Amino acid sequence: MQFHKIIAQLGNTAKLNSLSQNQHLNPHIEGVAAIEQANHSLLSYIEGKKFAGAIATTKAGALILPPDEAWQAQALARDIAWIATPNPRLLFAQVISLFYQPFKPSPSIHSSAVIDSNTSVGQDVYIGANVVIQSGVTIGDRVCIHPNVVIYPDVTIGSNTILHANCTIHERTRIGSNCVIHSGAAIGSEGFGFVPTPTGWYKMEQSGYTVLEDGVEIGCNSAVDRPAVGETRIGRNTKLDNLVQIGHGCQIGRNCAMASQVGLAGGAIIGNGVMLGGQVGVANQVTVGDRVIATGQTGITGNVASGEMVSGMPHIPSKLYRRLFVMYKRLPEMYQMYKELKQQIKSD
Repeated sequence: MQFHKIIAQLGNTAKLNSLSQNQHLNPHIEGVAAIEQANHSLLSYIEGKKFAGAIATTKAGALILPPDEAWQAQALARDIAWIATPNPRLLFAQVISLFYQPFKPSPSIHSSAVIDSNTSVGQDVYIGANVVIQSGVTIGDRVCIHPNVVIYPDVTIGSNTILHANCTIHERTRIGSNCVIHSGAAIGSEGFGFVPTPTGWYKMEQSGYTVLEDGVEIGCNSAVDRPAVGETRIGRNTKLDNLVQIGHGCQIGRNCAMASQVGLAGGAIIGNGVMLGGQVGVANQVTVGDRVIATGQTGITGNVASGEMVSGMPHIPSKLYRRLFVMYKRLPEMYQMYKELKQQIKSD
């Protein structure tokens, strides 16, 4: 595809600032690649200063750049076609969609699928091999259910949702439209509810509901637990990576992102637009405000106000954490100074 045709297909949605002034540059682009791996037939992007030096060495045929005139001039000097936008990574994601679309089977129901007669199935639905759908399930239009998915009774799945192979949807689960549940995920499984007694643990039945609002994505081998009462809810457009644990009764807001191995204990409340790095843990009944960012391996043991950025275990403001970490690296040197001063005092 010619570079100018790519630009034309992106249209106004790309929010483009300008095109290359060197109009004769119109390379044939066959795909996309990372800046270090791109060749003359591939398109790549530069997002920040960390990768700016790659403009001088990349073999890419075209680049997506930020609105930085120096970088654009550098690209032109090397006869690299470019386009500028305030958000290069977003535009790069849009370009990927021009060259690749995820596999989506045509609407059909495989002969090996076991579907209870008390099931409502919408239009243009795909149900793959060995899928099991139990009683009282409602499936919306254009839903895609890949092989070996198991759906327990009393489940609702909204339109355009995709359930990848080998995921499990437990009873009393409500999944919205345009959701994606990846392989191995368990949605609505029993929460960890046991009451201690003199003779051992008494199992508290988990009779609540699990709700995934529209646009939620759940990564591979993640679990979203059903509570004893009430509901576990994940807000619209929130994205969970692989191996994420959401405890029973958690309330997660809209547009959140949680990286791999995040764990939320029961009853945690997460605001809107929260970002949790890998292996972040949140204690039970803790409230995390809107737009909070927690860096990797942070242990959130108490409430966090909106807009904060936290690190460490237990969590503290990230700015303080970085200062303390610098001091921590100097501890051997400081200890040596202490010993020398101590010896000097003894000598005096």
